[in-house]
Amino acid sequence: MKKYHISRHHRFLVVGLSFQKADAAMRGKFALDDAAVDRLMLQARKEGIDGLLVTSTCNRTELYGFASTPEHLIRLLCKYSNGTPGDFDQVGYVFQDQEAISHLFRVGSGLDSQILGDFEIISQLKKAFIKSREQHLANAFLERLCNSVIQASKRIKNETGISSGATSVAFAAVQYLLARVPEISQRKILLLGTGKIGRNTCENLIKHTRNPHITLINRTRDRADEVGGKFDVKVRPYEELEEAIAMADILIVATGAPQPTVRPDMIPPGSPKWVMDLSIPMNVDPEIGNQAGITLVNLDQLSRITDGTLEARKKHIPLAESIIEAVHSEFNQWLETRRYAPVIRALKQKLKTIQEEELDFQSRKIEGFDAFQAGQVSDRIIHKITRQFANHLKDSEIDPEESLELIRKVFQLEIETP
Repeated sequence: MKKYHISRHHRFLVVGLSFQKADAAMRGKFALDDAAVDRLMLQARKEGIDGLLVTSTCNRTELYGFASTPEHLIRLLCKYSNGTPGDFDQVGYVFQDQEAISHLFRVGSGLDSQILGDFEIISQLKKAFIKSREQHLANAFLERLCNSVIQASKRIKNETGISSGATSVAFAAVQYLLARVPEISQRKILLLGTGKIGRNTCENLIKHTRNPHITLINRTRDRADEVGGKFDVKVRPYEELEEAIAMADILIVATGAPQPTVRPDMIPPGSPKWVMDLSIPMNVDPEIGNQAGITLVNLDQLSRITDGTLEARKKHIPLAESIIEAVHSEFNQWLETRRYAPVIRALKQKLKTIQEEELDFQSRKIEGFDAFQAGQVSDRIIHKITRQFANHLKDSEIDPEESLELIRKVFQLEIETP
């Protein structure tokens, strides 16, 4: 899109950080819960941000939107998280216009996931767009872009093997334990948290460990009862958390609290355990890893586990990238049409005005003049003229911006430049 600014005053930007450069602790600083996202978006709207999409997952936090400068979005991100501009300078990234669009395609298609081919991100993007719409920050550009990314993601999932095999955070956690914990089927396992990762982890534990000693605890008892009933595992109230931790051989934490839910004083001295933290921000105090007999594992350590499944997935990257290129190209064609559509509409309206004036003049000048028939003929001429201009703007080898400006000048069109 030569010389084309997606917005006349603002650029389309993404500012964010991910597992690529930011470790779990740093990602935790920039994590945004639902309330923080709501406050950020409200402030963004007050500050004139035109369209905004906010994602905050265990692997990344990103803001996509139209702003005058990247610093505008970075400031909002730091204001509503625990991160600082200095932290962002160390681990953050900024993409603009087509680079930002390409980045969202890769993220939404699982190519930029911590575990290649993990499509959990696409459901998170859908939720993020719904939030944008609720906050009146979902413009036509964002809606079309998100729909295109979802389309690419669906095609990649259906047409490639990049998501073949069972590899996800929950699966990786269980495989890690299976490879390292002897007699795992006899160990007492406590799972804290029954959100999506917690539910998936519970399912994988039952499927792969055949362990009858699994206990669930969740701050909201109803949700724990629902998951416990589905998988036929024991549920204990949140008030008994410390007692349950003391009894467990393996503790898996998948909560979404802004502060650690498991503190060092909750781990009895001399009580060897495997502790897995699947949360961002981290919900297990890192100091627990320094206690004697404790093996603490977090998301970043799990992501470094590679097996045959992940290696096989890499072979499908070229086909996935070709699908992204095709859908991205369709999106760009829509974007080009969106750029010149106002000019074509204004041209058509100008020609209609000329038509009406001329039909009125001829009706008064020529006796028996058939204005209806002349109107039908001239309507077809107007349609053919505007279609010819539209085809020229689509197919011309010259810079479309020059053609648009020439059309404006020749027909003296008064329109806003997109």
